[in-house]
Amino acid sequence: MPDSQKDLHKKLLGKKGEALAAKYLKKRGYKLLAKNYRTPFGEADLIFSHGEQTVFVEVKTRTSTAFGEAKESVDKFKQARYRKIALYFGKGVEPNARFDVVEVYPDTINHIVNAF
Repeated sequence: MPDSQKDLHKKLLGKKGEALAAKYLKKRGYKLLAKNYRTPFGEADLIFSHGEQTVFVEVKTRTSTAFGEAKESVDKFKQARYRKIALYFGKGVEPNARFDVVEVYPDTINHIVNAF
């Protein structure tokens, strides 16, 4: 079944947000390790190294805060999924991991370090 117009818009918005978040973090000295890293548990939007840490980044892109802040959509289930992704990435050993959220809005980027 083909994607609807709304689904395509969401996908494009998400891809644009991920690109902006990656650029933002690279400018701040983060080194990109992986984009859209797929595992049996789900996908990590971005994975960076920063100092001695491996940083798993969930990017949330919104056109407004009319339905709440973007970070509010990173619930306990998504957090648990990211922890499993970190274990998978570390081949069974959780790397010195940190979990960040980057909110991308039309006029600003908000980087929440150690979000969960």
